[in-house]
Amino acid sequence: MSEIRAIVALIGAPGAGKTRTGRRIAKLLRVPFVDTDRRVVDAHGPIASIFQEHGEAVFRSFERAAVASALREPAVVTLGGGAVLDVETQLDLAATKVVQLTVSAETVSARIADGKRPLLTGGVTAWSELVAVRKPTYDRLAQLSIDTSRQPLDKIAEQIVEWLGALSAEADTSSAEGSSGESK
Repeated sequence: MSEIRAIVALIGAPGAGKTRTGRRIAKLLRVPFVDTDRRVVDAHGPIASIFQEHGEAVFRSFERAAVASALREPAVVTLGGGAVLDVETQLDLAATKVVQLTVSAETVSARIADGKRPLLTGGVTAWSELVAVRKPTYDRLAQLSIDTSRQPLDKIAEQIVEWLGALSAEADTSSAEGSSGESK
């Protein structure tokens, strides 16, 4: 498998604002943006149709391929809420910087009302049950977690860019110390 090159991957609950935040981060960093759900839709059609015609397993195989490809690109990458359920995806994410975006049930209700999310036909109740199952995986994979419920997404994007900059500066300092022969 090719080396992971993603700058940052955004994971989290459906409706947490991953796509909109990811676009803002990519713009701030002046790098490409990749939404893995968009790649699946572009290649195979609407997600709801894939679920209806072929089932969740087929969708997940399309999703896995999109995620594996996207994480090899030097880009800001957003993953669909369930992409983290795949063990290979979890292994891939271990090799990159991962930010979890969270959102409250109260805030998400308006965000998921469009009916485009096949696993959320039961509204906020279905969303809450889905998130409860996935949250331990999100928590384990993420190095940073930010709640999008009450902050403007522009501010959240700026926080993530600052975090990435701090990590980069820390890595540069560690690299310089290691190459100068100093002990840590």
